[in-house]
Amino acid sequence: MRILITNDDGINAPGLAVLERIASALSDDVFVVAPESDQSGVAHSLSLSDPLRLRQISERRFAVKGTPTDCVIMGVRKILLEHKPDLVLSGVNSGQNLAEDVIYSGTVAGAMEGTILGIPSIALSQCYDAGTGGRDGMHWDCAETYAPSIIRRLLAAGIDPDIVMNVNFPACAASEVKGLAVTAQGRRDATTIKIDGRHDGRHLPYYWIAFARDTRQPGIGTDLEAIAQRKIAVTPLRIDLTDEPTMTRLAQMLPRDLHDEALASSKTPA
Repeated sequence: MRILITNDDGINAPGLAVLERIASALSDDVFVVAPESDQSGVAHSLSLSDPLRLRQISERRFAVKGTPTDCVIMGVRKILLEHKPDLVLSGVNSGQNLAEDVIYSGTVAGAMEGTILGIPSIALSQCYDAGTGGRDGMHWDCAETYAPSIIRRLLAAGIDPDIVMNVNFPACAASEVKGLAVTAQGRRDATTIKIDGRHDGRHLPYYWIAFARDTRQPGIGTDLEAIAQRKIAVTPLRIDLTDEPTMTRLAQMLPRDLHDEALASSKTPA
């Protein structure tokens, strides 16, 4: 099995090294194509106005001056063109990708691009507790211990062509994990996002996008609830974003032929 791995934290990120070890437990045919620098929060963006610079680090490791999406395309359409990968793994992200995080996440986007290109793809993220050491207290052993088995089971179960798997590991040691939950994508309180205004040495203003702690109870059956319970959250996400109930309702309400209506409207006196 040929595996292509990428991330959004960059080619030198510790989570990428963890993912390389995870992938090596599954196959001896592993290629790394990752961004030169941190691309967190770039979502599914493409570099269309700038050239992609490709740097080969070793026989199977490459860095791209671009986004995670760029990296997957470069891996599939250039580096591995003659023998495309059988699996794309993205991560292991330093921090959670839960709820609406998946909209912004470069980690999830890397896996989504793999799915779009017709390859089973899985995003993996290691949560951390901001109140107990933050990133300095990352429990990488949690992801590294459980990921190989979960990936094998997901592949055995089959990943549908329109689905990308999003796996989050709780902020605890591997020995403290309480189980696994197949979950729905959660939703946080939108008021948790805020603008943190500051001033530099010349008293000129600058701003950070910041987040307050969400105090609401996570929804039942969601990825947020699973992580709060120290469970591994496995969330299947759809590439097709169509909301079928709304599509059906609008099809019944909106006219199919607008010609007569538009003509009558144009003749109506103001």
